[in-house]
Amino acid sequence: MILIADNLTVTNSAVQRALDEKDPEPIRQLVKRCEAAGAEAIDINSGPLVRDAENRMTFLVDTVQGVTNLPLLIDTASPRAIEAALCACRKKAIINGFSLEPAKREAVLPLAKKYDADIIGYLLRPDGHVSSSADERLQIACAVYEACCKAGIERERLILDPIIVPVAWQDGNFQNREVLSVIRRLSDLLGFPVRTVAGLSNLTAAAGPQGEKLLLESAYLCMLAEAGLSMVLMNIFHQETVRAARACRSLMQPGVFAWEEI
Repeated sequence: MILIADNLTVTNSAVQRALDEKDPEPIRQLVKRCEAAGAEAIDINSGPLVRDAENRMTFLVDTVQGVTNLPLLIDTASPRAIEAALCACRKKAIINGFSLEPAKREAVLPLAKKYDADIIGYLLRPDGHVSSSADERLQIACAVYEACCKAGIERERLILDPIIVPVAWQDGNFQNREVLSVIRRLSDLLGFPVRTVAGLSNLTAAAGPQGEKLLLESAYLCMLAEAGLSMVLMNIFHQETVRAARACRSLMQPGVFAWEEI
């Protein structure tokens, strides 16, 4: 399970200010801290970028690449910014991502084909809403896969996100158990080894005590690992959760167990 830092986001006021002022240093320091904390990839979440999208996204990518060789995820609602980022990336990046919403499907999928990039497909309804059941999510997975095939994207490029929801939702526990079922069933359904990713930070997005939030993150992360999740987007500074992820990896990998790997 690959650990992806979701800390580089414009919802962080320091990142937003650095982006507005084109000041690379706060972003450099944040990325260095993420890598030191155990990040194995960096999600660059620039938000919608309605103004000067291409230049702002290029600035972010160049700044991040200046201090790390980790793989990058390009996370923005602006197709123009996605393309600018893909042009700036020195290595193949992951587009994060697209859904069956017509505007996103039509604008983003061709970029994955053009730049031979991996792409995350969200298991959302065409209206952008979250499905409640595993069966409905699996139906959406088939439609997402079909859309990729029609766009000429190789199936190995597709990564599916079954969508973790806040546990505080009325049906949050039910939906997140359904996520586990989806992860377990996807490869059999589609007939090839399907890579999956999930945003762990969504689980505790609502208000709640910090200690209990971290405990829930660690517990659910272990359940995701057992279900076969390939990648997890997480706050990499939550070190107890990172330690849980490493322990899961040590327990589940083939070969002889070694304490030093935790």
